[in-house]
Amino acid sequence: MKKTFTINISGSVFHIDEDAYQKLQNYLQMLNQHFGPNEEGREILQDIETRIAELFNEKMEKGDKNVIQESWVDEVMARMGKPEDFMEGEIDEDETEETGTKAESKTHTTTGKTKRRMYRDPDSRVFGGVCGGMGAYFGIDPVILRIITFILIFVTSGVIIPVYLLLWIAVPKARTTAQKLEMRGQEATVSNIEKSIKEEVDEVKASYKKFKSSDSYNKGRENAGRFGDVLYSILRVSLKVLIIIFGVLMILFGFISLITFLTSMIVGHSFMEAAPWIAGIGPEFYVPGIANYFISPGSLTILLIAIGFLVGIPLLGILFIGTKMVFRYNTNNKVIFLGTLGVWLVALVTVIVVSLAQVDNYSKQTTVTESNKVECDSCQTLYLNLADDNYSGRHNYYMDLDRMKVITENGETTLLGRPRLDVERSNTDDFVILVRKKSRGASSEEAKDNVQEIVYQYQLNDSTIYFDPYYRLADGSRWLQQEVDITVKVPENKRVYLGDELVKIIYDIENTSNTWDGDMAGKYWKMTELGLQEDSGELQEYSTNN
Repeated sequence: MKKTFTINISGSVFHIDEDAYQKLQNYLQMLNQHFGPNEEGREILQDIETRIAELFNEKMEKGDKNVIQESWVDEVMARMGKPEDFMEGEIDEDETEETGTKAESKTHTTTGKTKRRMYRDPDSRVFGGVCGGMGAYFGIDPVILRIITFILIFVTSGVIIPVYLLLWIAVPKARTTAQKLEMRGQEATVSNIEKSIKEEVDEVKASYKKFKSSDSYNKGRENAGRFGDVLYSILRVSLKVLIIIFGVLMILFGFISLITFLTSMIVGHSFMEAAPWIAGIGPEFYVPGIANYFISPGSLTILLIAIGFLVGIPLLGILFIGTKMVFRYNTNNKVIFLGTLGVWLVALVTVIVVSLAQVDNYSKQTTVTESNKVECDSCQTLYLNLADDNYSGRHNYYMDLDRMKVITENGETTLLGRPRLDVERSNTDDFVILVRKKSRGASSEEAKDNVQEIVYQYQLNDSTIYFDPYYRLADGSRWLQQEVDITVKVPENKRVYLGDELVKIIYDIENTSNTWDGDMAGKYWKMTELGLQEDSGELQEYSTNN
């Protein structure tokens, strides 16, 4: 039993026995060597393989075998042309003239006629190529058929139009060289396929050569060159203008930013009073004054100098680049760049080292709790309200930081913070106010001293408590994550009323209805076994007692 192989020829899959496979492989290799690897040769080989696949498919449709036999390959080679046939075609023309009879005898087997088949001709078409295909099939000039078709449109009152469309749909288009040869009744042999493709290539080359030598081509080339020169000049001028505009913008940005930064560092407020605030920092933000609240005095001066270089050098770089773009002067950019880069890196390292040294000030935390009983034994309801905000709208500048702000009033700067108010159940029958003060420090003792510098007050007037909206730090204190948490302990079956303004400080108060903090203000809440519960009936008691 012979071995069989599975091969792919021009997209069609075939099974072929070993002898046929070897012969077909040798045949295709000789064709490949003959036509070469250039584009024209590859196109010829592709069409030859397509024709070989068509012949094999015809054989399989007629017979009962589905494996290509050696005899099939011999028949295909005979129809397409044996290797010696097309190899002899390479004989020199002079030798052919001398031995014309011999050459003719070698090539007559590949130029026979075959049965014609109707195709649409894509190379000679106006619409669908129907008339071109019919002209090739019947050997008539397609122009004559087109004239006849045009006349029939009027003679038949347009009946010929759907007939033409039907032919357009039904008749296949001659896509391959083999189909184009078959359309003209020529055998799709190797020689004919090669000749047809070379004629097409020669026709394209001739058309291009004729077009290239025409006056319209030369004039178009000259016009295209002139247009390119004009376009290049316009783009060049436009680019120069854009560079200058961009340079001017960089100069303005660099100059204004540098002056703003320096005045904020030195004077304490920027000359740009109308500048928009950025990241919560106003136009009068005084860097050294604010830094006193975060950096220890010994490190502050070094840090400010380093920050000055860290921010100032990039701004100077922007200003420098902008002036070069506008005035186009020559400088030793490499020396300037390396020098400023070195200074900037030193400043960056200094800022990092000083900042890391300050981290130790936050290593320990201490909490101090103050507990005060509300002296109101007969009170069934405790009214919680927010005291007046004496700092609202009076500060010159501020900076938000973890519910704290740095303000200045009457020339003095102060650190203020928002306390957090919570309501919980009391373990006794009394109302109790717990004030927890927290702070950090390098040690527990230092953290405790920092807690003592937190100032917070509230006032009790009968059954009403007024909580200050802020806690403040003593003069000269630094920010070390100081916090104030207030907890109001409410006995079971007693109530609290949360004033409307208290929404500014209440924080995550748990209740049975899971009401949001903002919606708890302005309502009465009763402490039950399950927790705080809204109580609407207390409103009448409150209005009666007051």
